[in-house]
Amino acid sequence: MPELPEVEVVRAGLERHVVGARVVGVDVLHPRPVRRDERGPEGFAAALTGRTLTGARRRGKYLWLPLDDGDALLAHLGMSGQMLVQPADAAPEKHLRVRVRLDGAADGRHLHFVDQRMFGGLSISAGGADLPPEIAHIARDPLDPEFDDDEFAARVRRRASGIKRQLLDQNLVSGVGNIYADEALWRAGVHGERPGERLSRAQVLALLDHARDVMAEALAQGGTSFDALYVNVNGESGYFDRSLHAYGRADEPCDRCGTPIRRVAFMNRSSYFCPRCQPAPRRRRVVTPGAAAPD
Repeated sequence: MPELPEVEVVRAGLERHVVGARVVGVDVLHPRPVRRDERGPEGFAAALTGRTLTGARRRGKYLWLPLDDGDALLAHLGMSGQMLVQPADAAPEKHLRVRVRLDGAADGRHLHFVDQRMFGGLSISAGGADLPPEIAHIARDPLDPEFDDDEFAARVRRRASGIKRQLLDQNLVSGVGNIYADEALWRAGVHGERPGERLSRAQVLALLDHARDVMAEALAQGGTSFDALYVNVNGESGYFDRSLHAYGRADEPCDRCGTPIRRVAFMNRSSYFCPRCQPAPRRRRVVTPGAAAPD
């Protein structure tokens, strides 16, 4: 699934190529990608047609394009969604689901929403130009200038749940995702199952800095691509997968100590870590009241 750096790469591409363009027509080629819009395919197309795209914004893994009437085109890429800026005469992609025909876009291009697995989607958010209400509950991400480091550290340290689980909690911090959580934890030398309440404030803030660093580096390389499903708006893949230290490297030697990287199941996905650099937390010993003390 695309994570924050990949979504930010797409957002920046949309900002360059389609902001200022007017929608002259919308072709909904499959109803599923607009299933979250209560208007239905025809209503979705009618609400978007005639509007001008005034910006390209992001909150976590969600994208939205503010419209000139105060509404917004809200998008989530899901597992395989792509937002491609294509020439007006381009042949349709095999999994093209929605075509947004534009007037005034850079180089006369149109916007295509392509989604093989169709877990992603588009909808019109009423009054959502500044922030769609559908995603107002999602926390800011670590690259957001208004992200509150101190509040994040305090909330993490009040919780007994493992730190990786917390990094993936979109109500606490958005956009980190599985890949970058594993990479940040490797850099910090922290096991993902370490309870937040057993981390010091300094450790939490250091981990946050590592998360920022790894995502900034991924952004500089166009994101992380493991297959052809993640691409930017021009159909190009990112290269950060070549720089990963933990994620996807099961049984390969740790770049820091040489110990084989371990893979374990985690929340219907996988976690990758170095068992030496990131030792598993010790279980707290539970003493039964009235029990004799050990010799």
